Amino acid sequence: MIDKQVGSAAAAVADIFDGATVMVGGFGEAGSPIELIHALIDRGVKNLTVVNNNTGSGHVGLAALIENKQVGKMICSFPRTANSTVFPDLYRAGEIELELVPQGTLAERIRAGGAGVPAFYTATSVGTPLAEGKELRNFEGRDYVLEHGLKADFALIKCERADRYGNLVYNKTARNFGPIMAMAAETTIAQTGLQLEVGAIDPEVIVTPGIFVDRIVTVTEPAQESRLVAAGRSYP
Repeated sequence: MIDKQVGSAAAAVADIFDGATVMVGGFGEAGSPIELIHALIDRGVKNLTVVNNNTGSGHVGLAALIENKQVGKMICSFPRTANSTVFPDLYRAGEIELELVPQGTLAERIRAGGAGVPAFYTATSVGTPLAEGKELRNFEGRDYVLEHGLKADFALIKCERADRYGNLVYNKTARNFGPIMAMAAETTIAQTGLQLEVGAIDPEVIVTPGIFVDRIVTVTEPAQESRLVAAGRSYP
């Protein structure tokens, strides 16, 4: 087995390129890989397509990546939340694209991409603007819209515990998108708060097996997005 540990967040994201599609874990700060995102900001890549549940908060993390104009397109479910001001302003100015996807559909599109399923039908969005231009089919008297699986060049995710083989255990809602993003990306980069020896994690509680993970970086005291936002912090 390969030791997947890397020495820093900067080294972990060093090959992310201009125009890449990047899935970013989240669903709350339990799954938001702040240090990896900030390393990506430092790298300076441009024209990224980012897949996330939302568009970040305040002026740190994903919101900071967007504010630095490194993201050309967002694929997400909630482009505006309580503390998101960066994306709405850029979107109204025509400086960033948006593909709006219902949350359940977004999760299933990512899961399908990771499972090798190219497309599926769902009743969600039928009869709404989100279904315009998409194929419709009727099954047992009900209309369904065709949605395509989502894949990415890279996934940046956050876990609670990991070993050097890349076996991951998540904290609370980090599990909502982290595992499926790990499966759907060509290269999965995970930051962990705790690095354990091989065998220290009970195989019965491993959520993401190491086969889906390419790099692990340990961040023992990860930043908490809510605290950074409350303090009015920004990055860089």
